[in-house]
Amino acid sequence: MAIPAIPQRLTAPAPGWTVEADVVVVGSGIAGLTLALRYAGLDPEAKVLVVTKDVLSSGSTRWAQGGIAAVLDPQDTPAEHLSDTLVAGVGLCDEEAVRVLVTEGPGALGGLIAAGARFDTDDSGELQLTREGGHRRNRIVHAGGDATGAEVQRALVQALRESSIEVIEHALVLDLLKDAGGRAAGVTLHVMGEGERDGVGAVRAGAVVLATGGMGQVYAATTNPVVSTGDGVALALRAGAVVRDLEFVQFHPTVLWLGEDSTGQQPLISEAVRGEGAVLVDAEGVRFMKDVHELADLAPRDVVAKAIMRRMRETGADHMYLDARHFGEEKWRTRFPTIHAVCREHGIDPVTQPIPVAPAAHYASGGVRADLHGRTSVPGLYACGEVACTGVHGANRLASNSLLEGLVFAERIAADIHAGRRAGPPAAVRPAPGEPVADDRPTGLVDPRARPRIQGHMSRGASVLRGQESLSEVARALVSTRWTPVAVEPCTESWEATNLLTVASALVEAARHREETRGSHWREDFPERNDAWWLGHLDVTLTAEGMTMTYVPHGQRATALPPRVETDLIEAGLDPATVTALFQAAADEDLQAPGDVTSLATIPAGQTDTADVVARADGVVSGLAVAEGAFSHLSQGRLTAERLVKDGEHVTRGDVLMTVTGPTRDLLTAERTALNLLTHLSGIATLTDRWVRAVEGTGARIRDSRKTLPGLRALEKYAVRCGGGVNHRMSLSDAALIKDNHVVAAGGVAEAFRAVRDAYPGLPIEVEVDRIDQIEPVLAEGAEEILLDNFTVDDLVLAVRLVDGRARLESSGGLTLDSARDVAETGVDYLAVGALTHSAPALDIALDLRGN
Repeated sequence: MAIPAIPQRLTAPAPGWTVEADVVVVGSGIAGLTLALRYAGLDPEAKVLVVTKDVLSSGSTRWAQGGIAAVLDPQDTPAEHLSDTLVAGVGLCDEEAVRVLVTEGPGALGGLIAAGARFDTDDSGELQLTREGGHRRNRIVHAGGDATGAEVQRALVQALRESSIEVIEHALVLDLLKDAGGRAAGVTLHVMGEGERDGVGAVRAGAVVLATGGMGQVYAATTNPVVSTGDGVALALRAGAVVRDLEFVQFHPTVLWLGEDSTGQQPLISEAVRGEGAVLVDAEGVRFMKDVHELADLAPRDVVAKAIMRRMRETGADHMYLDARHFGEEKWRTRFPTIHAVCREHGIDPVTQPIPVAPAAHYASGGVRADLHGRTSVPGLYACGEVACTGVHGANRLASNSLLEGLVFAERIAADIHAGRRAGPPAAVRPAPGEPVADDRPTGLVDPRARPRIQGHMSRGASVLRGQESLSEVARALVSTRWTPVAVEPCTESWEATNLLTVASALVEAARHREETRGSHWREDFPERNDAWWLGHLDVTLTAEGMTMTYVPHGQRATALPPRVETDLIEAGLDPATVTALFQAAADEDLQAPGDVTSLATIPAGQTDTADVVARADGVVSGLAVAEGAFSHLSQGRLTAERLVKDGEHVTRGDVLMTVTGPTRDLLTAERTALNLLTHLSGIATLTDRWVRAVEGTGARIRDSRKTLPGLRALEKYAVRCGGGVNHRMSLSDAALIKDNHVVAAGGVAEAFRAVRDAYPGLPIEVEVDRIDQIEPVLAEGAEEILLDNFTVDDLVLAVRLVDGRARLESSGGLTLDSARDVAETGVDYLAVGALTHSAPALDIALDLRGN
């Protein structure tokens, strides 16, 4: 029996009711509530709707014990907070995102205090600051000792209750609605219970913000509440959004150990306990962290979690201990009252006993890829808080940066949506969303009875300790979980199970791909960090064929290109990010709000096809990888290609160069950009080949100039190489070229040569001359290359004889294919042909749909 694919849409009844909003925020933690309140303040007339899975006060924020990290101490600096964050992120933090976090953080915290949050203060009324793992300064503010999240949630809920913001509680969001242009246009949701609204409904909105929190419930043991089933990440995947770095799941090192069979939400022993001086010990009382890291028990979480796991293996124990008996009862009751009570509830008195602890799933550093304004890869869809991957956390979150991230980026998203609405089309969000269109993506559900199996598999093979064997076993088990012998009815349990399976599948695939140990991703079979191969990010998208994985080198703009295309571009000397920017610029010109209206009107949404890219004339092909990249990028990975020839090969009329398969609408939408580039580059390669063949056997080489189209220089020069030519200067900076105007300005050719040599010693210097008598002075100065501009064939012969091998010679100006061999036979080294790039005719290439 065939195994069903991961659904791209949840099976659900049609919406029975609809509401309108300007902005819908999904989630009621610190990120969602801050954003809603901030946007309502920016636009009091706007309708802001908050949708939450339980009641407003549920979610992960209220469980945050430690606090909020912010630079408030005069002895502390944003640069130090940035540095600590980058260290914890193990090379994968987006430095600009971290800089935003640490510089805007104190102000955002001030806004939270202004909204009513009350933090602990000292006797003088100043905020108390403590330290947690990975921080080298005291910069953590807290409330109620160890109840920071509860206080933050209380203050935000109270502020929301006093506002005009509408709230729908007990609502599980199902899928994203899109308009004809592919923009987010709202969400479908199911309200659990009876009331004014119940059952499946729809919210139409101009902007959709995911603030759904984490996905800890994908594991059997976690610190996350029961509602944290990865709903936002799963929805984003089904909507075609890019999800990044899911393999980096942080396991909190000190979770109260309740026995080997304990599952579900486990009590957290805050990192702040170690910040106040608690130490980790084994059953014999040996402190093992002091020999592991310079910060000992205050090392970053991944370091501590790994050290605990190693010690457990060495000693055969199933947990370690956190010893804070020296605190005394007074400190326990005042500084950590919540933890003290939880321990006592489970029969442990931390005043007299060390606390049994073990790592458990805690925080997702990856999530829906979002930029510095929270925008995802789907227009109109934003992500904020733990559901998002802004680049702040890298491979491992620094303690107490999560609440801060929610504050800072919530304010940024609110400002971005507001600016877009004021600006109108074509800004980020339009005042009125387009009408949602019919969605015929394949649906499906997972049997809710599979939930504990999914969690068990993930905890056994994809948690703190991972390896190829264990991850492959989990992957096989997850595939098997998709099949069920009975029909699955749409309900909260089956929707959640489907979300868990979707997220688990993406996480495991990313973990299998990353063959190194970095941050919170620990591969037993690849125990070392590997910057040579893995200093980058793994982007996941969901298509009808399954998960698509793209590796994006760190610091490079996400390319959304297949790995093979990226590799081919790099090997060709092309920057994938630059090439992708060209695709996006072309898409921005081609696609306005309605989308490709002709394709939308004439082609059913679910239709797929295969098309042939066919040569209509003889020539040399160039840019096949570029064209494949355009098809992939512009379709968000839905189109796949097979190249049948290679760049630089001669093709004849009727040859099929590549086949492209996927949604027909995407094929025709991407066609023009892909063919524009392919025909142009192939035209350059074809013309270059004619020149190369014209001088064949003479020893002269054909090369180009800087006469290229803006933004296309690297691609056009690559096409010249495909045609057998060579490249001249790439820019005005990689070599000096003294021309007639430089000679006039400097007072003579020798003077110009000396001026360049003195200013830039060691830089290659070329000199253009247009008379024979200019050659000897240039040679006397030590010129290595002389460009002979508009010389006759007879003068070229004299120049070659005069130079006698003391410099390389290039002939330029007035060259034609008919005269090329005569010029080459004079003995010059190069023929410079500007026409190769600025006026080569395109090679006729077409896209032919095969039809069904």
